[in-house]
Amino acid sequence: MIPVPSGVRVWIATGHTDMRRGMQGLALQAQESLMSDPFAGDLYIFRGRRGDLANILWHDGVGLSLYAKRLDRGKFVWPSAAEGAVSISAAQMAYMLDHPCWCPSLLG
Repeated sequence: MIPVPSGVRVWIATGHTDMRRGMQGLALQAQESLMSDPFAGDLYIFRGRRGDLANILWHDGVGLSLYAKRLDRGKFVWPSAAEGAVSISAAQMAYMLDHPCWCPSLLG
């Protein structure tokens, strides 16, 4: 689990993201697409096209970190808005990462 200090905002980037992007590419996406400062201490969560991979970008005041979680089965539940970001709490983020949507019909 990511040690999220109290008061940190968590943003879900809606839509899907090219998961080949590294820290700098995701920071640029947060800055340009989400109109946010990726170095201000907020967490930004990005999801890949298939829905089984999520990357979390966070600047903790010392440096930029990139956390990744790939699911063996199932998909991350994601907002349906076309673009922008949705704010969630740290508790909601923890629940989302620990309880992804698993459904046999999603496995194709």
